[in-house]
Amino acid sequence: MGSAILSGILDATRADPTTSPFGRIIACTKSEQSASRLREQHAQDRARVEVRADANLATVREADYVMLGCKPYLVEAVIAADGMADALAEKFIISVIAGKTPAVLAGYITEYASAEVKASARPSVARAIPNVAASVRESMTVVELPAECTAANREVVEWMFAQLGQVRVVAPELFDLGSMLVAALAPLSVAVDGILDGCVAEGMRRAEASEMTAQCLLGLAQLLKGGVHPAVLRESISSPRGCTIQSLLTVEKAGVRSAFAEAIINGTRHLHDLQKKQ
Repeated sequence: MGSAILSGILDATRADPTTSPFGRIIACTKSEQSASRLREQHAQDRARVEVRADANLATVREADYVMLGCKPYLVEAVIAADGMADALAEKFIISVIAGKTPAVLAGYITEYASAEVKASARPSVARAIPNVAASVRESMTVVELPAECTAANREVVEWMFAQLGQVRVVAPELFDLGSMLVAALAPLSVAVDGILDGCVAEGMRRAEASEMTAQCLLGLAQLLKGGVHPAVLRESISSPRGCTIQSLLTVEKAGVRSAFAEAIINGTRHLHDLQKKQ
């Protein structure tokens, strides 16, 4: 995800780098092999991006904004590294780590900070969850900001993720639900797969059906963004004795609506349960 965010920022500001709030970007990787691959990927932007391997502490000390992105089970060890908590204590941190709340990350920083820093440490942690569509700049990103977030820091966070698509700042109590909603591409893909299977069963090539379905989904997205209610949409295209109403009766009989509702509910509750264990 870090690479997608970096690409979005660079692509959006290549014509006029002054539109970026970041005068300099440093990307850190664990291995030199990963660093080399990233340097090659962003070779045309080498004047704006420096890629470092195994240099987290020095980089954090230099930075005004720090983005944390790693596997959730690794983040405590990253923060516990010698000097890292002290370096993070006075930074504005943007986490894209799934399942770790700002309170948990701030707790790690306070726990591992030196006695001198711990007394005054007030870690400022925002978190953001883009979805997989960030790779095509069509992400829906949910953001939670710290209570003391300044207007300038909010503007930076919203600008950053706007380069990947749309951004919505939500209250902390709605963040897990927002995370599940932006992940709803996964259960929706099951419905798409079923539609494609039906098309193949009735004689259409999967590639052709996929292209047509994608366009239908784009149209649906635009209608929903325009404020059309799903029920109104269904009613407007369902004719008496028509094929559309027959297809709707089929999915309703199968309990598809409640299955999707339960998918969101169960996913959100699972996130709640995971975070209670931290």
